Amino acid sequence: MKKILIAGESWVTYTIHQKGFDSFTTTTYEEGVMWLKDAFENNGHEVNYIPNHRVQYDFPNNLEEISKYDVVILSDIGSNTLLLKDNVFISGNKDVDNCQLIKDYVLNGGSFIMMGGYMAFSGINGTSRYEMTPIADILPVKCLGKDDRAEHPAGVYPQILKEEHEVFKGMEKEWPHFLGYNKTIAIEDSEILATIGDDPFIVVKSFGKGKSAVFTSDCAPHWGPMEFVEWKSYPILFNNLVDYITK
Repeated sequence: MKKILIAGESWVTYTIHQKGFDSFTTTTYEEGVMWLKDAFENNGHEVNYIPNHRVQYDFPNNLEEISKYDVVILSDIGSNTLLLKDNVFISGNKDVDNCQLIKDYVLNGGSFIMMGGYMAFSGINGTSRYEMTPIADILPVKCLGKDDRAEHPAGVYPQILKEEHEVFKGMEKEWPHFLGYNKTIAIEDSEILATIGDDPFIVVKSFGKGKSAVFTSDCAPHWGPMEFVEWKSYPILFNNLVDYITK
């Protein structure tokens, strides 16, 4: 059993309903973590999930706390959520740089995964801006530093470069389609396991005593469609990836 921390994969939708002269607003809170969380827990792993709005309160504050986890996963969470706690942004105080903390965690032997999404890598409109943070130093890919979304509404399929690799052990050979991904550039000496076209899809690399991996599409809709999240090999893929980077 491994202890896994997942941060992100939540959002609030604020809707304006306009009915002729009158209007009113509603808000909805949603999460997209259930498929990934279930995949790990059904395989016997312990998962601590921190939604975006709780990160400033619940994310580990020091190396000792974060090192209790075998794997740290960021999924659809921009760097500002990690960096700009109320204590910093509103009160103007110093606080922990959680991006630096994740880097230190990996260099000291931790395992890290960044999942794709609108708030991953550089992200929509370049808002996620991980290339400006210490996390860039422990990613096996280079962020573009601009809007990096590759939208493919007609669907695209990954190309598996190393079919016999243990990350793909026990999986079906035929993959479902994806509706998009974050465009990145693999860095030198990284282990590229799969691509979409010429772009990285699954890449791993060792840094210091630890290892990090990227999955550049989404683990949930919309980029990861229902055909993917309900795919029989979905839990196998992510459990294999965790097993591989925690060796």
